[in-house]
Amino acid sequence: MLLVPARHARGQEPVPKRPLGQDIPVYVPAVDELQPREAPSIQNPTGTVSLRDAVTLALLQNPALAAFAWETRAREARILQAGRPPNPAVSVLLEDLGARQFAGGGLNEPIQPQTTIQLSQLIELGGKRAARERLATLNRDLAAWDYEAARIDVLTEVTRAFTDVLAAQESVTQIERTTRLVEDVQQSVGLRVVAGVVSPIEETRAGVAAASVRVELARARRVLEASRARLALLWGGSTPAFTAVEGNLQRDPAPLLPFSALTAKIEQNPELARWAAEIVQREAAVAVERSKAVPDVSLIAGYRRFTEVDANAFVVGASISLPFFDRNRGGVQEAQSRMAKAFEERRAAESRVTAALADAYAALASAYDEVTTLRSAVLPGSQQAFEAVSEGYRLGRFGYLDVLESQRTLIGAGSQYLRALSDYHKAVANVERLIGAPLLDGASPTTGRE
Repeated sequence: MLLVPARHARGQEPVPKRPLGQDIPVYVPAVDELQPREAPSIQNPTGTVSLRDAVTLALLQNPALAAFAWETRAREARILQAGRPPNPAVSVLLEDLGARQFAGGGLNEPIQPQTTIQLSQLIELGGKRAARERLATLNRDLAAWDYEAARIDVLTEVTRAFTDVLAAQESVTQIERTTRLVEDVQQSVGLRVVAGVVSPIEETRAGVAAASVRVELARARRVLEASRARLALLWGGSTPAFTAVEGNLQRDPAPLLPFSALTAKIEQNPELARWAAEIVQREAAVAVERSKAVPDVSLIAGYRRFTEVDANAFVVGASISLPFFDRNRGGVQEAQSRMAKAFEERRAAESRVTAALADAYAALASAYDEVTTLRSAVLPGSQQAFEAVSEGYRLGRFGYLDVLESQRTLIGAGSQYLRALSDYHKAVANVERLIGAPLLDGASPTTGRE
């Protein structure tokens, strides 16, 4: 059993998780973690790894997903900064330095300088600070939506990579079993050649067939190693330390839902759900630009020292800009145009996601039909034909070409079946990513199929 340490929680999340994998922890920087470590410790599991183990590790350790988490933290800091008022300013003014009085053509005594110390404070009007803080909050929410989309992308990518490893394991096992069958046939051919029943050319053919299967086995093992490495990289492991993955690739496919049932769930896709926050953010940007049209007031208070007469005085004042030429109309119009653009972008996103769902559903339906047909008709028939022809060959009823043909049919059907199973499960993962939820209600939150 793989144990994964929980990462730091930071309270209420600004964006609710989609149903897909919502109970699996994800990386969130700690409250007191100001900077990431240069080389964070990565847990690289050994032994057998389940799909949930792989997904959990990736969501906690995937570097690309962690980058989205830090962006959310950065925008949270921007909210803090946006709510701060402007700092007061202090100024010191020395007047009449080196000045002299002129009277009657003569040079009189120098004028004593005056010293003024002023403190000024900018007072923001028009709700600038509140509008700025609201915009920063909505920007944080958009970053959280990006994080949620990245979380589902990582989950889907891990599921697909895990399926590749599981299919590669099944392929190696299947080819090893086929190798033993081919070697048994090769042995039978050898005995018949020794007995003088068949020509030695058939023994040569049997040797070629056995060598071909061994080459295929070596290739399947290389594919397995490459698939293991790709899966480990998703949780930050440089090399895979696990020995195998556990899962049932050949379990019965779930019933195929109608396409209309999936389109009803498409609003859960974070790429679409984020557009409600995106439009509100664009409206907040308009409010910020409108607030800039209201001039701010600077209040001034100070102390003045008259050195010559040994007297003190207080000074007060205020300044305000006169909006004769600049009322920020261009900024407001730009923000309004971007808000109008958001509605078009939302419609484009809806069309794009719906089209992607249609493609993914077509791939799912095709793989489903292929799996059910191969399982119900092709695989049993090819297995029975191979066994019957092999037995008939030993009894002298069939020639070796018949054995070779039935052997190729069996191997091809097995490979086609594994490929169809892999395509089916990866198509399910793609559909789940697009609807943001398990394909079947009540299914596993990891992939909806375990």
